[in-house]
Amino acid sequence: GKVPESESELPHALLGMKWAEKYNESAEICNAIGAHHDEIEMTTLIAPIVQVCDAISGARPGARRQVLDSYIQRLKDLEDIAFGFTGVQKAYAIQAGRELRVIVESDKVNDAKAGELSFNISQKIQNDMTYPGQVRVTVIRETRIVNIAK
Repeated sequence: GKVPESESELPHALLGMKWAEKYNESAEICNAIGAHHDEIEMTTLIAPIVQVCDAISGARPGARRQVLDSYIQRLKDLEDIAFGFTGVQKAYAIQAGRELRVIVESDKVNDAKAGELSFNISQKIQNDMTYPGQVRVTVIRETRIVNIAK
């Protein structure tokens, strides 16, 4: 995606540097572009900064199609685990999959069972899934009682 087919023999960092030189960009910027994958030596202060920024950008969810697909699947798997338990009405994987919010039917899950459910879901996630860091499981049980005064 980053390099035109006609110039695909050059790595994208070197091609980018070549284009920057062609359009009279400063030597400092050209070096930062060309060196961000260590294909040439870093000779400027900005080059390692660009390299770190490129690594951060490439690591974010959605930066790579394959990574995006596995990221979305992981979120779906988290939600599906919750739906496997009785009384679960809705489940939402949020915070990039670091938290699972589970909404339960208040008439089927009492307060004690809500705590037990949170523990059981977290254990199933721990046993069945591979994920970075931790996943917080929050069970929400809500009862609304409404009256209207006329």
